[in-house]
Amino acid sequence: MVTAIVLINVKHGHINDVAENLLAMHGVSEVYSVGGRYDLVAIIRVKTNEEMADVVTSHMLKIEHIENTETLLAFRAYSMHDLERMFAIGSEAA
Repeated sequence: MVTAIVLINVKHGHINDVAENLLAMHGVSEVYSVGGRYDLVAIIRVKTNEEMADVVTSHMLKIEHIENTETLLAFRAYSMHDLERMFAIGSEAA
């Protein structure tokens, strides 16, 4: 599993529209409206680096009103939740 956190600046008045469009994209598991330097934070979880590159560099570019992004690629997860196991439900490996 490859995970990225994408920090997003959105044109004024379009946060809800952009959030909904992001959630409709393959690989985007969560979108948060936040205060501070950024307007939205998107969590992307996909199986491969190639899928991540496609989501971030192809699909996100097509969403109107995104002014700027900063993508943070996660190397290791430290969590109280076993995310790999949660996403493996229904697979033979589980």
